[in-house]
Amino acid sequence: MRRSIAAAVVAMATALTVLPATTSSAIDGKPTPGAPAAPSARVLAEQQATRALTTAHAVLAGTAGASAGKRPEGTLAMRDLFTALPDLDASQQKQAHAVLARPTDGAGDPYGDGYTVPAKRKCQGNFCIHWVPTTSDAPPSQAWVTRNLAIMNKVWHHHVTKMGYRAPVQDGSRGGNKKFDVYLKDVGAKSLYGYCAPEKRKPGTKWLASGFCVLDNDFSQSQFGAPPINSLKVTAAHEFFHAVQFAYDYGEDSWFMEATATWMEERFADDVNDNRQYLPYGQVKLAGSQLDFFNQDGFNQYGNWPFFEYLSTHYGNGVVRTIWNRAGAFKGAPDLYSTKAIRSVLGSHGGFPKVFRSYAAGNTVPARTYPEGKAWPHAVIAQRWKLSKDSRNRHHAFTVDHMASANALLKPDASLSGPRWMARITIDAPGHKSSPGIVVIIKKKSGTIKRSVHLTRGGYGKVKVPFSSGGVRSVTVTMANASTRFQCWHRTAYSCQGKPVDNNKQFTLKVSAFKR
Repeated sequence: MRRSIAAAVVAMATALTVLPATTSSAIDGKPTPGAPAAPSARVLAEQQATRALTTAHAVLAGTAGASAGKRPEGTLAMRDLFTALPDLDASQQKQAHAVLARPTDGAGDPYGDGYTVPAKRKCQGNFCIHWVPTTSDAPPSQAWVTRNLAIMNKVWHHHVTKMGYRAPVQDGSRGGNKKFDVYLKDVGAKSLYGYCAPEKRKPGTKWLASGFCVLDNDFSQSQFGAPPINSLKVTAAHEFFHAVQFAYDYGEDSWFMEATATWMEERFADDVNDNRQYLPYGQVKLAGSQLDFFNQDGFNQYGNWPFFEYLSTHYGNGVVRTIWNRAGAFKGAPDLYSTKAIRSVLGSHGGFPKVFRSYAAGNTVPARTYPEGKAWPHAVIAQRWKLSKDSRNRHHAFTVDHMASANALLKPDASLSGPRWMARITIDAPGHKSSPGIVVIIKKKSGTIKRSVHLTRGGYGKVKVPFSSGGVRSVTVTMANASTRFQCWHRTAYSCQGKPVDNNKQFTLKVSAFKR
């Protein structure tokens, strides 16, 4: 689901992070929906399934509570509810099926999302667009319906034909034929751009499902803050990619689903740049936040799309598809969880730790790292020092969580003039099992130098760099914790619903200026 920061409203005051309501049983290293579980796990699954029902209901009804600036996720709320169905009792299942119903189900969709008048349909290419001619759900014109149909077909051509992703699972004529169904509805009134919902599991599979999408009926500029056609383009690209994801693994990690869908916006509608609104909430700015954390009440999963921008910029757009192929649960795919799939693919590019530390350092100089980085924020600097002849030694201890980083900035005082001045940087990092990495970026008046610092197995490293006030503007030290170790399936908001093994790792940085 795409969600506007400007339009975001409220979340349920008692809502917890909703994850797929799976049980403790596992096949291929992954929990299985509805599998038998120990009594305590059974109770937990039922409680989580009930929360999934409450959350999905609140999303569609637009009655999500009273805490300003927060709202549950639409697409993933629907996904979580679909996954939770086996853990609901008969009465709750009836309610859940109503929540998951299509708008055209009318009275069968009583929880705020059903059309109240007969719908029309227009089909062409791979899609059918459904809409109503009256009520607040009506689009502004027939021409807008046609425009939606044209854009959706362009998105299919881009995602499936051009970029080579799997087509969505067919719905078996659920919307009147075998074409993919998109419904226009005033979901903007509920602060949503749109959402997609999985609907029926593909026979013979556990984690593949057909689905449908709902888009706002007009993308009013007064509501979304952008020209309607721009909002339509990025929403169509984002939401249809969720439907594509359902053909890989609808139970995949939430952060990965949202970050790659937001990355896909840039591939399809590069000139719109709507996804820049999320950058202040991701690691491009908040270096200390974890890459794989899914915040149901926040925007960081959208804001972390630059990680995949970094990968595609360096290794080509196909690298993200390769990751999804490793994460896929279709026949012949390894069905790896998000971070494990990423680590597997990056093994041929120097390994995840090397790539992650370079990406983290690159976020301190986005203009040199990303094609459009000049317009982006840069990573927060956690510690700043200005060294002079009278104060040439500094040290500080930084605490860094898994798949996150911290940055320190050194500047030479005017008193450190002449080419003989150097900076000595000493690092006492965690041991190699937690995959620490150090990158130094030297901003010279004549250019930029990027250097990785070798660490011993115990985490010790040092480097000397030029530090003359006449030639060096600043030196940035990036300390990265690239750990991807988890104890999986504990119903957390991280990769594989796991508990990170290497959070709160300490990096001690010592810096000094000296004459060589």
